[in-house]
Amino acid sequence: MARAVEPSAGRKRHERRGHRGEWLAAMALRAKGFRIVAKRFRTPLGEIDLIARRGDLVAMVEVKVRPTLLEAMDAVGRMSQRRIEAAADLWLSRQRDHARLSIRFDMVAVLPWRWPVHVPDAFQGTR
Repeated sequence: MARAVEPSAGRKRHERRGHRGEWLAAMALRAKGFRIVAKRFRTPLGEIDLIARRGDLVAMVEVKVRPTLLEAMDAVGRMSQRRIEAAADLWLSRQRDHARLSIRFDMVAVLPWRWPVHVPDAFQGTR
């Protein structure tokens, strides 16, 4: 009989840090007037950490927990951007009011001992 493989201690710690980072990022976005409409939106094409909305603006948000803002920005590579864009297209297609929505790809960097840094338009979609 096959035995379930337990995640390593390092992986568990990494996941906890990521979930804490997403929670902090959501708090920072709420403070800016955004409403969090989805967390960890997963599709076969990709995943979006947070989907935040303020009026007709929808921010597809990638959250990175890193020591510096530069490292966080560098961590969102071109392949990650494509997966986020593909997941965003799928999410958008499911919205009844999709024609009037403006989509933006943002990033929130969760840095040590600082309030999370929100970077609007961290990358441009290929639309």
